Amino acid sequence: MSADVERERWELRFEGGVGPLRFGMSPAEVAEALLVAEPQAWVGGPYGQEDFPDGVKAFYDAGKLACVALDAVTGPQVFLAGFPLAGSDLAQSHQFLLDHAAEHGNWVLYTPDDSLALTDLGILLVRSRSGKRASRVRSS
Repeated sequence: MSADVERERWELRFEGGVGPLRFGMSPAEVAEALLVAEPQAWVGGPYGQEDFPDGVKAFYDAGKLACVALDAVTGPQVFLAGFPLAGSDLAQSHQFLLDHAAEHGNWVLYTPDDSLALTDLGILLVRSRSGKRASRVRSS
């Protein structure tokens, strides 16, 4: 997605999904929801992965959508309760997630690379190698 094009706005849903994607979808349903004929790339193995345009990656377990990774720069902007999970100051994002977890009783996990996850919501804010962050949403 180019910088002069407005990014799509996707809301993280508590019932298991983000934007037009719902966990448990088949690869064909994911492609249809993203309005594409097929992914740009497919990686096989025990957990299949599809790369789609605009920074969207879909991960499958037993042929069903189990995880969505979104590029923080080129992918859709993901919101949780109206807060942008990418593009905000990292400290501000972490504090928002900690406050949200305290208010809603979510489990919090810090990873060795200083990423922060609300595991029961399936959200992980990942610091990329370039210093920018990526949002990863997965089923719990």
